Amino acid sequence: MQFSKETLLNVPAQFAFNWHAHPDALRKLLPPWENIKIIQQTGTIKNGDRVKLKIPIAPGLRTQWLAEHCGYEAFHQFEDVQLKGPFRDWHHTHIFEPVSETSCKLIDKIEYTLPLGNVGAFLGKSFVQSKLKAQFTYRHRQTKTELELHDQYCNRPPMRILLSGCSGLIGSSLASFLRMGSHEVVRLVRNKQVAEQDPQAVFWDPSRGEIERSTLEGFDAVIHLGGANIAEHRWTDSFKEEMIQSRVRSTQLLASVLATLDQKPSTFIVASAIGCYGDRKDEIMTEDCESGVGFLPEVGRQWEAAAEPARQAGIRVVNPRIGVVLTPDGAALKKMLTPFRLGLGGVAGSGKQYWSSISIHDVVAGLHFILRTDSLAGPVNLVMPQPVTNREFTKTLGNVLNRPTVFPLPVPFIKLLLGEMGEALLLESTRVVPEKLLQAGYEFQQPTLEDTFRHLLGR
Repeated sequence: MQFSKETLLNVPAQFAFNWHAHPDALRKLLPPWENIKIIQQTGTIKNGDRVKLKIPIAPGLRTQWLAEHCGYEAFHQFEDVQLKGPFRDWHHTHIFEPVSETSCKLIDKIEYTLPLGNVGAFLGKSFVQSKLKAQFTYRHRQTKTELELHDQYCNRPPMRILLSGCSGLIGSSLASFLRMGSHEVVRLVRNKQVAEQDPQAVFWDPSRGEIERSTLEGFDAVIHLGGANIAEHRWTDSFKEEMIQSRVRSTQLLASVLATLDQKPSTFIVASAIGCYGDRKDEIMTEDCESGVGFLPEVGRQWEAAAEPARQAGIRVVNPRIGVVLTPDGAALKKMLTPFRLGLGGVAGSGKQYWSSISIHDVVAGLHFILRTDSLAGPVNLVMPQPVTNREFTKTLGNVLNRPTVFPLPVPFIKLLLGEMGEALLLESTRVVPEKLLQAGYEFQQPTLEDTFRHLLGR
């Protein structure tokens, strides 16, 4: 059996080939809805290099897939063959065909045989073909977008970037994206032993105010994504204090040290959140709007103010106010998928409250755009252009999954189960628009909620 997919990339063939040869490339290309895990990776794409994956083959059933690369021709093609896995045999050829000096065709050709002979072919052909179509539609779209984003800045030198929160949902994706764009990414880590063994890591302990000043010299930019997960558990008084202090202390430490450096970074990006606006009903929130009333707005005010020493020292400070991040790999969408797939999804409360969300891919690309756009400073809303109500969100997710959404989450149940956290995250209304991003010329990868769901879920 055969499958093929072809896409025109507006970048040179050598640029596209080198991107695929990067150690992070495979992780970027795995479809997020499949929950595929990389167990071991030896080398990259050269002859003899191998990768071992754990893949789902049925609900609750997983198996290992071992593949080896071959057929390597620099800047033109590479291949991989299955050594062990669910297929009887599998041969995948990746081709990069030049069209012009500034464009090429990405061509994926797969030849495979299913197990169990004619019975396996009869039972599995349409299923496998539909899986491959969804996966390679995602891969090619993501490849094209990311390559062309990096190519926009090919005439500007790569940057040396210090990044906190690299192990988090956003930080891990951002670090990979930046490295694949030839930027040097140095991690801020809290494990001193890791920092001593890794030249691309710097130790710090924000709770103790510990960081070695000399290790921060010479960065072009610092991006701070740290802070306790606000949805980790119920908001007790002690956890609320931790949420504030984990953000404020770490930002104050970085800002105060950066302000004293001999070689200061030009940019300091400190992640914030749209929770700073509070419960504002139908009011449209732009970056010029004042913060609201309540716990999350207070967190936001203190968090953003903590970067003031860097601003006073002449460093461009940006506070991306990030909305609900959508990805099946984690956060809200991951928790929602199981009940929605079972047909148990429904509106929260009245359903009239606005949920301002954004694809993980646009969070990463948006942060990169902010990094490269010197005119952006202060608060910048990082949400998709069209905020929707909880009812619209629920209906859209149900439609994409082809499931009913008739099981509501009543307000008393939310308050009983989740307390103050549930009220703030599920019931309050924040209708936010990305005015500064749009005015600066940012183009969203997934501008609508339905497009976001279909891309992230392979639908």
